[in-house]
Amino acid sequence: MSGKVNNLLAEFFGTFTLLAVVVGSGIMGQNLAEGNSAIALLANSLATGAGLYVLITVLGPISGAHFNPAVTVCMTVVGRFPAKELTPYILAQCLGGALGVVAANLMFELPAVNFSTTLRDTPNLWLSEGIATAGLLGTILLAVRHRPEAVATSVAMYITAAYWFTSSTSFANPAVTLARTLSDTFAGIAPSCVVVFVVVQLLVAFSIGLLVKRHDSAGLRETLVNS
Repeated sequence: MSGKVNNLLAEFFGTFTLLAVVVGSGIMGQNLAEGNSAIALLANSLATGAGLYVLITVLGPISGAHFNPAVTVCMTVVGRFPAKELTPYILAQCLGGALGVVAANLMFELPAVNFSTTLRDTPNLWLSEGIATAGLLGTILLAVRHRPEAVATSVAMYITAAYWFTSSTSFANPAVTLARTLSDTFAGIAPSCVVVFVVVQLLVAFSIGLLVKRHDSAGLRETLVNS
């Protein structure tokens, strides 16, 4: 039982810290960039990549360092993660993410909850989220198979790059998407835009999980299950 509690605490703390980094660095970048969105995005992406590397390195051995319902869903479909733990993991991730945004808001003397008004509701952004999520999951699955010691580096570098090559700046994470509604700052997303983002992310996660399960059961799936 204590192991399961530790896993949930690691997922909670990791997602809490990830969102504090994402939103906090967005606020700091925007404050210091004096209207230069490129500088703000650079600060945001570098801080997020660095934070992810640390979190995956230190918490990976405890919980697997998912910090992302899409990752948890995909791993469950593949067979790497027990289905009975899916809901507790997702709840821990979503709660940690929401409180991480609250903490970021408070650190910068903003209201604890300040719903975003940033609209992200066009088809190109939905396509972007699909590609961003697929790329993230592909990075994780292939790194686990071929370079398990490089998972933290690979994920951190991918997310840093995806901030720049995707039009949505690569949310690729339902918990992150939900949490970022709570801050009307650089990293925010309006609540009205969340449903499509989350549906796209989870559909991609489920589809990739099925693809791996059906077409590579003797290769990647076996490696994941035994890792």
